[in-house]
Amino acid sequence: MLEGNSSSLRSLPRAGTLLIGRDALAAIRLEDPSVSRRHAELLVNEGEVRLSDLGSHNGVRVNGERVVGAQVLYSGDVVTLGNISLVFHCGEGAQPGRPPLEEPALRVRLSEELERVLGYERAVSVVVLEPGATHASLPELVRTATASLRMMDLVCQSANALVVMLPELEEEAAEEAAQNILEVLSPLAPQARAGLASAPQDGLNADALIAAARAAALAAPPGSLQISGPTLYRLELGERSLVVADAAMVRTYELLRRLSACALPVLIHGETGSGKENAAWAVHYWSPRAEKPFVALNCSAIPESLAESELFGYERGAFSGADKSKAGLLERASGGTLFLDEVAELSPALQAKLLRALEQKRLTRLGDSREREVDLRIVAATHRVLTKEVEAGRFREDLFFRLSAAVVMLPPLRDRPRELPLLARAFLAEACARAGRLPLSISAGTMGVLSAHSWKGNVRELRNVLEYAAATASGPILEPSHLPDYLLGSRTEASGTPASSSPPPAAPEAHDAPAAASRAFRPIAEELRELERQRMLEALTAAGGVQRHAAQLIGMPLRTFAFKLKKYKIQKKVTLE
Repeated sequence: MLEGNSSSLRSLPRAGTLLIGRDALAAIRLEDPSVSRRHAELLVNEGEVRLSDLGSHNGVRVNGERVVGAQVLYSGDVVTLGNISLVFHCGEGAQPGRPPLEEPALRVRLSEELERVLGYERAVSVVVLEPGATHASLPELVRTATASLRMMDLVCQSANALVVMLPELEEEAAEEAAQNILEVLSPLAPQARAGLASAPQDGLNADALIAAARAAALAAPPGSLQISGPTLYRLELGERSLVVADAAMVRTYELLRRLSACALPVLIHGETGSGKENAAWAVHYWSPRAEKPFVALNCSAIPESLAESELFGYERGAFSGADKSKAGLLERASGGTLFLDEVAELSPALQAKLLRALEQKRLTRLGDSREREVDLRIVAATHRVLTKEVEAGRFREDLFFRLSAAVVMLPPLRDRPRELPLLARAFLAEACARAGRLPLSISAGTMGVLSAHSWKGNVRELRNVLEYAAATASGPILEPSHLPDYLLGSRTEASGTPASSSPPPAAPEAHDAPAAASRAFRPIAEELRELERQRMLEALTAAGGVQRHAAQLIGMPLRTFAFKLKKYKIQKKVTLE
């Protein structure tokens, strides 16, 4: 500890919490006026030491970089508090091997790290390793993996796999660390497979992040690493490509595949925009009728006066304007599949005619007396509860039984935490490509807003939001301010309370607040990131593209500078020198 013209040595306990500051009760008491009364705190736990700023006036820095949240200290780190410097030192053997965490404890720690990701734009990654065929015991693999990790990394044994948490690592650094774990384990488990998932791009939910890393590991070839992402969960269905990652959705599509082999009618329940037509298409695509037509009708979007002619067709002269004959949707779908979306919106009269056509497999066009044979499979969908519609007398019970031989429930997007970040990334990439602009990455704050929103419009609403953002966002990172205004009301709900999709309350009247309150404010962290990126560009220009010189010009550690070049997608030609 360097204070004024003197220095001193202070030993730390193996466990405990130590207050640093001018307070008389501080465990490490400092007299310098540049130090706050309660300046910082050390949390010591079996050789690991974490440092936190307690809201001090002059802040806390480690090796010149300001501390945000709790930061692990390593031997040789220089801690600066105002005018005082503390040098952290670990003697030989001071940091013993760590026992693995139990899985519930790791999930708690991961949840804590995810709060830091959301609050401070940090990063955390999860690696799941499936050992495969090995003569080594799982505890032996855990010990071997632990020896190769940093002190801040955590490992646990989960069923027959290893789960490793890597704080402060994302993208290339996390991939490098995961590859290193595989290499360390290869003499013991040469067939081991690893999966990597990272926050915020793969989500901000601990269970979902671990599940994503596990799914990636199961998809990896033996001895290899697979990184989670939208392409890993693509379900190719001919002309349609879907992202199906959430466990509930995976099971739903497995059920649809089994149902497709038979001729049973299928009734799909789901909220508006949840993907009912894609589910109906999957039934058709996997069925023996796949080479025949797939015909879709949104029953709520067609006027009642036209619904009968659309479904059953008409002959020339059947009504005013019918200048030629036209086959209806049932006739056009013959041999294939007819998808009736929002089937509950059909009128009672049309329900009766539809039931007769389905039972007799015959129909009669408007203005014609001839019956025509039809061979089709019906897949119907509705956001209403059809049993209640039957009880209320709005839907025919016999038609309900005819349509509901097999019933499939689609979960809403808010109940699919693994899919939301993947869909957001996929939709944003597609929207950027259509707009002819470079791909955007999604900040932690933005992912937090997306995760907190209730998504009453489900996947359709999410796609529209990302289309808007791709058209209006500036810079390489999608920030919360680039999202539609009504979404930002979810920001305060990110702690876990269900978010409201209603617009934020109106601003106070001018006489109740200063005139400046009418300004459109953005989160200061977002503005600071823009300023940081701009200063990095200016420094690179001034330094002739040399990273080391540019970092020195703005007082940023070189490693941090190099990391943020990638984060901000700065593509100027640069060199380390």
